[in-house]
Amino acid sequence: MRIRVGLVALSMTVLSSATMATELSVVGSWSGLPLHKLYEKPFWDEKMPAASDGKITANLTTHDQMGIKGGDVFRMLGEGVFDVGMTVADYAVADTPALEGLDVPLIATDASAAKTMVDAARPLIDDIYKDVFNAKVLGVAPYPPQVVFCNADIGSLEDLKGKKIRASGRLTGKLLEALGAEAVSVGFGEVPGALQKGVVDCAVTGAGSGYSAGWWEVSTHLMPIPLGGWDPVVTAINLDKWNSLSADEQSMIESSVKAELEAPAWETAQNALVTDIACLTGNGECPGDKRSMTLVEATDADVATAREILLSSVLPDWAERAGGDWGQRWNDTVGKATGVQIPLK
Repeated sequence: MRIRVGLVALSMTVLSSATMATELSVVGSWSGLPLHKLYEKPFWDEKMPAASDGKITANLTTHDQMGIKGGDVFRMLGEGVFDVGMTVADYAVADTPALEGLDVPLIATDASAAKTMVDAARPLIDDIYKDVFNAKVLGVAPYPPQVVFCNADIGSLEDLKGKKIRASGRLTGKLLEALGAEAVSVGFGEVPGALQKGVVDCAVTGAGSGYSAGWWEVSTHLMPIPLGGWDPVVTAINLDKWNSLSADEQSMIESSVKAELEAPAWETAQNALVTDIACLTGNGECPGDKRSMTLVEATDADVATAREILLSSVLPDWAERAGGDWGQRWNDTVGKATGVQIPLK
């Protein structure tokens, strides 16, 4: 009898422990890129379970492994198809133009400035994800600055005029068009073929992303001017799932994402850019294979011209398309933190 009672008690303890464990279905960003391999995957596979003593685990995949488009991630997250989604915020701007204001080209020239800009934008981001995607934002991590790869001979920003260029986001596309280029919409995974076949002359993405994806095989010139901003990747959880968690679980997940995923990605962002440029051009220290792209440094005049167009044309156009008080909210938050103000009508 005592043995039977002991076994029942043990079974109840095991069942209770199993019941207490929470497994989250998680969809990460691009599986082949450094952000996922170095930060997202180790976090959900190892660090989150360790920090919670096994009480919070994850079943992790990525949107490209699932065969879904980046633009569908947050829409599907809001519908409860999975619990946590991570992808580039710019992929979701078709659902809300207001989200374009998170990643503005040329304002942040280093990782510290980009972090300041994102932190200032958090109240705006939180509202957008709650109202549009039925989601709670857990963190925002960067890809490296979105720079220009060209399969054409270029020597300055002026040489982009008339060229067909894949933009990394909508504001980048607007800026490229204002500079006299033709902005072309091409998915990240389709860019190498587009460059090789002449569908586009140039393409904008992170230096590390382009290196990892082999863009150096189909492009000759690299211009490391942040025409595409820093392409922030948002980590968000379905709001209904979030509200079903205990206060302790919520606190554990939010603090762990901030400390173990978001913070390390920001800390290495600046040095990653230097290393990526070295690997792509063969100039400098590179932990991997060096490539031989031609480095094209934008002049101060180039940057000044692009920035003037951004402030006088691109940002006012965004504020009008976003509608409501988004332009003023941006000025009061991001603008105040960066010293940039959008001229509003």
